[in-house]
Amino acid sequence: MLKAVQLGTQCGMRVSELCLGTMNFGEPGRGHQGDWTLNAKETRPILQAAIESGLFYFDCADIYGLGASEEVVGKILNKLLPRDEYVLATKVAMPLKSGANQSGLSRKHIMEGVDASLKRLDHDYIDHLVIHRHPHGVPFHVEVPIEETMEALHDLVKAGKVLYLGASSMFAWQFTELQMLARFNGWTEFVSMQNHYNLIYREEEREMIPYCVKEGIALTPWSPLARGILAGAYQGGLSGGSTNRSKGQDRVRTETLYRGEADFQIVERVISVAQKYDKTPAQIALAWLCQKPEITAPIVGVSRLEQLQQLIESTTIILEAEDVEYLEELYQPLNHSSF
Repeated sequence: MLKAVQLGTQCGMRVSELCLGTMNFGEPGRGHQGDWTLNAKETRPILQAAIESGLFYFDCADIYGLGASEEVVGKILNKLLPRDEYVLATKVAMPLKSGANQSGLSRKHIMEGVDASLKRLDHDYIDHLVIHRHPHGVPFHVEVPIEETMEALHDLVKAGKVLYLGASSMFAWQFTELQMLARFNGWTEFVSMQNHYNLIYREEEREMIPYCVKEGIALTPWSPLARGILAGAYQGGLSGGSTNRSKGQDRVRTETLYRGEADFQIVERVISVAQKYDKTPAQIALAWLCQKPEITAPIVGVSRLEQLQQLIESTTIILEAEDVEYLEELYQPLNHSSF
């Protein structure tokens, strides 16, 4: 069974030590991940098994399946659990439609976007609202004044529509600026950072992770398995996809995120360590992350029940110091960060 952990020291809410990402739950064919999406009937047993294993923290986003993920996950959770027995996160910022104000982190889109999410989820409030990027980092949108964004988010909290705020993937100086602005004005601060962090992408070790540790901000990394690379979904290179996701249109995004020269050499080491421990490569890659005391709850995605059970087991795997060093030593810092 997974343990409950505090969502950083700046927040009293507790979450499970793994978070279940819901990007691939919704309506097959809808949205950018539609070619590997599970429908509601396929999703329900995974959510049920997660709950039975002590996983009660679920991460949605309005952009997942163009709203379909929220619709499916919200409906299933309403049937499986009382509202006070789980923690539900969702995200706002990315465009669902092509309208001039249908994306970004303006007051207009934040307010309308959250209301739309609540309607799709069929919930009265969101436990954990995460801005999907910095107000100046949303594709194809204007650079919204950060004062506008932060005050709008604060107003949502005060209105009872959102309980806690989180942020995702930005530069450490940008995150610091948002936090200081909120503190100066008496607005609600972020309690978490959903950042990109795994064995083949460790740029966050430079500034973001040390900052969050110092400030007591929870770290809930996305893509702990590097979009399947660390689980062996790609055989020897990005052209060798072996799953629906790695062979579909999602591969383009994967190619933009992972460009390190040693990526697949590191994967080979993960496989070697997995053999030593009689575990899967995915379990070792996640165990490496879970073993770090600064990490609160990595966000994992699964498409099969056995994957879920294996990843839950990862939280109990203790890697020896020499194996951690072996997994980490080939990494070479990149010249610039990729979000």
